[in-house]
Amino acid sequence: MRPDLLALAAVAGASTLTPNVLPLIVRNPYLSTWLYNARAAPWENWPMFWTGAHVGFSVMASVPETATVYPLLGRPHDSLPRENTTYRIVYPEYLGASFDASTTNLTYQITSPPSLSSRSVRLTLSFLSPITPSSTFRQSIPAAYMTVLVEGCLDVHIYTDVNGEWVTGNRDNHVRWDLRRPLRSGAGNSTAPALKTWEVARLQEQLFTEFADRAEWGTLFFSAPADAHHQSGVSALLRQQFAKTGVLKDEVDGRFRRVMDEEPVFAFSKGFKLAGPNNNGRGCRSKEESITFTFTLVQDPVAQFASAKGLKWMKPLWRSYITTIDELIAYHYGDFHTATALAANYSATLARDAFLSGSSEYQDIAALSARQVLGATQFSGTPDHPLLFLKEISSDGNFQTVDVIFPAFPFFLYTNPRWLGYLLEPLLEHQRSGQYPNDYSMHDLGTHFPNATGHPDGRDEYMPVEECGNMLIMALALANALRYETESAFTKARATTGETATLSGLGAWSKCVDEHGMDVHNQNDVDHEEEAAQWLSRSYKLWSQWTGYLVRESLIPHNQLSTDDFAGWLANQTNLALKGIVGIRAMAEIADLVERNDEAHRYRAIADEYIAKWQEYGVSRDGTHAKLAYTWYGSWTTLYNLYADSLCCFHVTDDEEEEEEEEAASILSRFWRIGQKPIGSGGGGRGGASGKKAPFIPDRIYQTQSDWYHAVLQRYGLPLDSRHLYAKSDWEFFAAAVTGRETRTEILTAVARWVNETVVDLYDTEGDGGFPGINFMARPVVGGHFAFLALERACGGKAARALQFLDESSPASVDVEKVLREEWTHGTEAATDEGPGSWEDL
Repeated sequence: MRPDLLALAAVAGASTLTPNVLPLIVRNPYLSTWLYNARAAPWENWPMFWTGAHVGFSVMASVPETATVYPLLGRPHDSLPRENTTYRIVYPEYLGASFDASTTNLTYQITSPPSLSSRSVRLTLSFLSPITPSSTFRQSIPAAYMTVLVEGCLDVHIYTDVNGEWVTGNRDNHVRWDLRRPLRSGAGNSTAPALKTWEVARLQEQLFTEFADRAEWGTLFFSAPADAHHQSGVSALLRQQFAKTGVLKDEVDGRFRRVMDEEPVFAFSKGFKLAGPNNNGRGCRSKEESITFTFTLVQDPVAQFASAKGLKWMKPLWRSYITTIDELIAYHYGDFHTATALAANYSATLARDAFLSGSSEYQDIAALSARQVLGATQFSGTPDHPLLFLKEISSDGNFQTVDVIFPAFPFFLYTNPRWLGYLLEPLLEHQRSGQYPNDYSMHDLGTHFPNATGHPDGRDEYMPVEECGNMLIMALALANALRYETESAFTKARATTGETATLSGLGAWSKCVDEHGMDVHNQNDVDHEEEAAQWLSRSYKLWSQWTGYLVRESLIPHNQLSTDDFAGWLANQTNLALKGIVGIRAMAEIADLVERNDEAHRYRAIADEYIAKWQEYGVSRDGTHAKLAYTWYGSWTTLYNLYADSLCCFHVTDDEEEEEEEEAASILSRFWRIGQKPIGSGGGGRGGASGKKAPFIPDRIYQTQSDWYHAVLQRYGLPLDSRHLYAKSDWEFFAAAVTGRETRTEILTAVARWVNETVVDLYDTEGDGGFPGINFMARPVVGGHFAFLALERACGGKAARALQFLDESSPASVDVEKVLREEWTHGTEAATDEGPGSWEDL
């Protein structure tokens, strides 16, 4: 097979950062394979599941001329005796890893000894888990690609295998397997290659059950071209067979057994003739060849969901388009070129946007985060009612956790805002149906994924102000995205013709997807304002109910958890109160959009009253910073919920509303991005003085917080608050997005320094940057790293432009220790003078 150079071209250049973990095959919570200790050579460790547990997955190469075997991925060489006369085990030269949003490439060099004229071959393992914002159907397919590209003048053979750990977390379980004989890939493409596929599953599956976070139901389909050799059997024997001969025997071991009982593996091998007839090294012309493997984990059903019609077993979304497993495998394999092109389009746009919004480090951080976000999701429902399920990976394992969706939602606003709607819909449908008894928003849809059975007793994790504010803010942000049509060009990218596989028998679904699997929107020419209003109207009763709770409870929050539940319960949280108040303000806009003008006026008045009192309660006496809690003097907090004020465009004044749009080439926006809609140049006042609309939260709050972050920044980033030195990277990006350019750059640089050591979202900002006793791994909250990019698009670019005043001066100098000491002293004296009951309500 001719190598697909797009697989390499997707990675535009050397990556700036060297993270400790890299995604390999990452599509959903159960098809999730990562490269562990990625700064070391890939053969030093086995790949891992997102939990850190071992995954049986290896790749080797052999060069027949020199009888040499080279491990490339995993530790297959542990199965090869060192003392033998048939072959040598040698490590290749590892040239490193590169990555973009959808692709991870591992590159190696093998050079023959001088006696063979030092001919060489370069090998690249290219892992593609394509992100396709313009094709929800493709994104729903639980499958990914590994392409092995070889280039040079040496004949080389490739071997790869997987074991039963892909389908169970318990090594004591029995697995079964079979080889599905050649089938034609690429629906509608007669030139597509025939395939052979290993089919691996538990002998006795357990539906909707996990063991150590791995699914105990579902089948892995591991595919290769039909001309590849295959064999199943004892791992050590197969690897030794390949090391000796460079080829497998095309045999199937029929004895089903436990995962590690004479460990059964399922392998393919392929030889490449690159040397040509002239083997003396003179005149050898370098050749390029490749082979592509696919990994598909089929689960049907994918979850159970307490829907409006009762508890339902939910089918995967792709099932609406493709009815059989063979069709799915064939379509996905034959779609490689189109999937690669669509993914490259997204990756290139993201790289450009992130670079221009931040730096090359931000470009890499965004690219690393994308697959991690989607790796926690599972598409379900039907084309006319799609649902996107999400697992709270690594922490509680809850189903559809609202305060995990909230930090992740900037990714969805940037990538495809409609996917955010698909995420919110299961929560809205369940609560619209009356199955949740409380008058505030539920925390999650189920205690553990994949069981969205709800909480009919109302005893889910108690975060009432947090979740009400989150839902209202996300609702308005999505409505604004629909109104302003802020989707990027990559959500409208079309499939290429020629080799693109086609879908047949679409019927009624042709209103949702075209024959090439691309999304179809707004066929009836619905006005964007009307579309947003229709979506909001369906759940207006819930929005109103939750806002009523916030009116009662958000200004002075009683003792409760916020999203940072690991920090414990706390009353009067300044940042939490702000979220609730911004949520009330969001409801005013929601009411406006659905033409409930009297309610909009009432909620706007309440929000204005509350935000004035919030400044009195929550800001330090000298005005230099926000306190952690109203009555916690000498404390401070990262005020990341300030981001919601800007994202919802509440900081946009009449001045920005009235200014004319300028030419795109003027490059005067705060976060300029090629392809962004042109926006005004700024200038003029900030409202208020002339009677015009002023920002909801004053400029000075933004300015003082920006200055404060500059003063308290640590080596690896911005601590969450004054209680600890730990930070959460999602909230750091929320906070940094609404700071001045100098502070934002400092935060980004500090986080990038830390990413070069590990990738989790909770870590210490000093010392070795390690975990603060809580190990968060592979969580979707890293969607918060897209905060800059989402803000840049909000309301046609006006939201980001409204913050340009922050860039007009350098951060003010703040003596943090002195300020906090004086604040604490003042608070102590005030408490003594006023008596113990003066803040009783708080």
